[in-house]
Amino acid sequence: MPRVTVHRKAHFNAAHRLHRKDWTDAENFDVFGKCSNPNFHGHNYELIVSVTGEINPETGFVMDLAILRRLIKSEIEDSFDHKNLNMEVAEFKNTNPTAENISVVIYTKLRNHIPLNLDLKITLYETPRNFVSYSGE
Repeated sequence: MPRVTVHRKAHFNAAHRLHRKDWTDAENFDVFGKCSNPNFHGHNYELIVSVTGEINPETGFVMDLAILRRLIKSEIEDSFDHKNLNMEVAEFKNTNPTAENISVVIYTKLRNHIPLNLDLKITLYETPRNFVSYSGE
């Protein structure tokens, strides 16, 4: 049976601050630059969730995109959209909310709801030119 990848695009806006609590503001600025601003800064994140698997002979789907849309809304958009990631999202209480770490959190949240016979890949755009991908490896 052919393996096909389906994609669902989503969007959320969020603020964050890149920093380590055990570093001074000067040390944080040296490593994270203006992204370490103590007053935070925001991004318009673009998210692409990709699911790969065999086409189900009964439905013709790899995964029902309506189900994927609902999962992304309930697990990601409702949790992250218009939030301060450092202060309002539990997963970042002790984890620096870099694009890399955000993509891992998104993957983990969605992986819990997507059958294990399907491969999952997260692509997260922090800006139009800066993006990361994570597929659980």
